[in-house]
Parts: sequence; structure tokens; C-alpha cells
Amino acid sequence: MAVRPVVLDPNPVLRAIAEPVTKFDQELFTLLDDMADTMYDYNGIGLAAPQVGVSQRVIVVDYGDEHGGLIEMINPVIVEKSGSVVDVEGCLSIPGLRGNVERFEKLTLRFQQRDGNTYELTPEGYFARVFQHEIDHLDGILYTDKAIDTYPIEESEVSEVQETE
Repeated sequence: MAVRPVVLDPNPVLRAIAEPVTKFDQELFTLLDDMADTMYDYNGIGLAAPQVGVSQRVIVVDYGDEHGGLIEMINPVIVEKSGSVVDVEGCLSIPGLRGNVERFEKLTLRFQQRDGNTYELTPEGYFARVFQHEIDHLDGILYTDKAIDTYPIEESEVSEVQETE
């Protein structure tokens, strides 16, 4: 397990549509472990594989609440969505900037985990926002593409503000 450098905008890997994962092997497991280490090291709550330079449909999220720690998703798909809410987001790949983004309030997600089996999860509120943000990365979309507005944050605020990703 290792911390990988986070790719910054405007790196082209952030704008590419990530490839589906077809092989559940040690290379994938190492990527998942490294992504978790990287997310924690950068104090994020979510990270998508393109953010570490890997164009695969893989995300990790740890919202740190009752949902129970690290969640790894491979080939995630939003199968249901409802409601709407505007809230603030940030991104490890766009340091020093925040923005208000409208997102769905509730989702049903279908995804695979390390074992290759398919699972579903129904996040709500800010937890749903985090998943939408990360899945957007897999489609080459950054939160700034959807933001109602963006604004810089002071360097001193960066450590005080929990990253959306």
C-alpha cells in the first residue's frame, strides 16, 4: 500500500471517460489499497481512480459516519435518484477552490466490490453528494462544470474545511 500523487486539473486523465474494470486481480486490489491510503493522507472523504492517474471505474469513499468506514466501489452506476439540494463542494484535484453544486438528495447505487459480486447502496444527503461527485470523475466531469458558483478559499481554511473528495 502506498500514497500516490493526486492528479491536478487540467490533467487530461481527469477529462477522460474511465474504462470499466473487467479483471478482479492483485493489480486492482493494490489500486484500491493505494487509493484509500491516498484519500486518507490528503484528508479527503472520496477519491476516484482518475485522480491518481488511472482511467478505471473505481472509487473509494469514507464519509466517517454511521455508514461504517471505507466503501470501495468498482463500476458504480446510479440506478435511481430523487430530490435536489445545493451544497458546497471541493476537490483534491482542484485545491484552493470551493463551489455550490446542485445534486440529487437520494440515490440507489449498483456496484461491484473486490469479490466481483454486485451490491446496492442507498445513500442520502451529503453522503449521496460524495458518491455523485466521485462518479462524475469517472465520466470526465469535474464539480466546477456543474457549479452554480465557485470561490477561492484561503490557505488557512484548507485544513479546516472537509474535502468533498
